[in-house]
Amino acid sequence: MISIYKTIDQSRTLEALDTIQHGCWINIVAPSEEELQIVSSESEVPMEFLKSALDEEETSRIDIEDNNLLVIVDIPFTEMEDNSLTYDSYPLAIIHTESTIITICLKNSKILTDFINNKIKSFYTFKRSRFILQILYRISVYYLLYLRQIDKKSVLIEQKLHKSMRNKEFIQLLSLEKSLVYFSTSLKANEITLEKMLKLELLKKYPEDQDILEDVIIENKQAIEMTNIYSNILNGTMDAFGSLISNNLNIVMKLLASITIVMAIPNIIFGSFGMNLMGIPLYKNPHGFWYIYGVTALICIACVIFLKKKDLF
Repeated sequence: MISIYKTIDQSRTLEALDTIQHGCWINIVAPSEEELQIVSSESEVPMEFLKSALDEEETSRIDIEDNNLLVIVDIPFTEMEDNSLTYDSYPLAIIHTESTIITICLKNSKILTDFINNKIKSFYTFKRSRFILQILYRISVYYLLYLRQIDKKSVLIEQKLHKSMRNKEFIQLLSLEKSLVYFSTSLKANEITLEKMLKLELLKKYPEDQDILEDVIIENKQAIEMTNIYSNILNGTMDAFGSLISNNLNIVMKLLASITIVMAIPNIIFGSFGMNLMGIPLYKNPHGFWYIYGVTALICIACVIFLKKKDLF
């Protein structure tokens, strides 16, 4: 899908266009081969640049060819999986040409939707270098937002684990831990790309652009630190509750073993007196059953007291 937008100079509002014009923004989401061919021929951008973000495994990088600047960064996404919100990252390609800005992604992102819905102040499509920096800053903001959501979700799941240790909660924690790994990898790759952008002549024309880029780098580093902190906390939580489950299992097995020992005593005694043989003690005594029952109960009680003292019951 191809959407074309342009900031109108007089009203400073963002309007949708049907054709590509000078100073416009071309937003491409999950495009077909035919759509890429159309954009490539009209904007004179190499097909390699346009296809670069369509590979989910594409790493963050910068490339320049024929006055076209390609910036690929990993952006965060939220997805619903098994009625649970999961987090992942996908590559976003930003192409700066002499007349337009092109963004390409496999999925529709909230980051770019904020620009379309006029939620970003001082956003103009014709200020192409500033637009790139605004996108990068918005990416960092969403990383921090999703990291805080992950932290809150992990706390809620931990509270549930205190009451009931089920596989469902552990699977949710594992999903959050996996999301943090994806975020950490993406943020570190983005950090290298942002450091390289400091050397671009395109971003040295205006001091304000340099300041925005430095702010983006600071926000990205903060996101990396938060990811490491939350990941360490989550790993510690998983290990602690894993040890608790193992310990609880040992307690249950110890209790069952103790009960089995106590229950074996009457089985042995009653089994011996249940043999159909002459000469069994007390077989002629009218109260023999109660004597045997009482002695068995006393032995069981003594066994329970002994196991209790050994902390086995």
